Amino acid sequence: MKSVLIHPAYFGNIALWSVIVKAESLLLERCDNYQKQTYRNRLYIAHSNGKLGLNIPVKHSKDGERQKTATVSIENNFHWQRDHWRSLEAGYRSSPFFEFYEDEIKPFFDQKHLRLFDCNLESMKLVAELLGLPFAYSLTESYATAPDPSEINDHRVLVRSKKVPEIATPPYHQVHQNQHGYLNNLSVLDLLFNLGPESVSYLENFKL
Repeated sequence: MKSVLIHPAYFGNIALWSVIVKAESLLLERCDNYQKQTYRNRLYIAHSNGKLGLNIPVKHSKDGERQKTATVSIENNFHWQRDHWRSLEAGYRSSPFFEFYEDEIKPFFDQKHLRLFDCNLESMKLVAELLGLPFAYSLTESYATAPDPSEINDHRVLVRSKKVPEIATPPYHQVHQNQHGYLNNLSVLDLLFNLGPESVSYLENFKL
């Protein structure tokens, strides 16, 4: 049985979750070097002004040395969790399923997360719970640039928010679609707030 190798992401976008829901075995990368401007610490949502990016601030190494993603600390001197939740409320309060999931999602933004890796892992566990899916996984013990394709389906590229081909996600009705048109491959939260329990079927039928 092949493992599917991915990076833990901040909630994760639709393309990433389409891989997760179909995976028989999930392997999470924890031995990579942290990179800026990826879904490791950002997500994109729909907002009244269009596509909005929300970033988790992180502490950068003082000596300039590369950090492993698993050791990166969150900069909690900023009220980023409060700001992210307010943005989600503003963007999705009028969506069909915001109130359906609100009480289960909001506590995540009331907690203080110290490390980015742990924060991402908790966010993805929460999404799996909301989707009614198991989230069994193992963690990498070392970094492999090119894992054996006979053993591992490597989807780590999905963590990049830039420098990758645009992935077209099948259109579904979004809360701000009349103003901004369909916004492609947003956070899985956008899918949940707009499709609710139908999100699983959408993800199962979507093929990269």
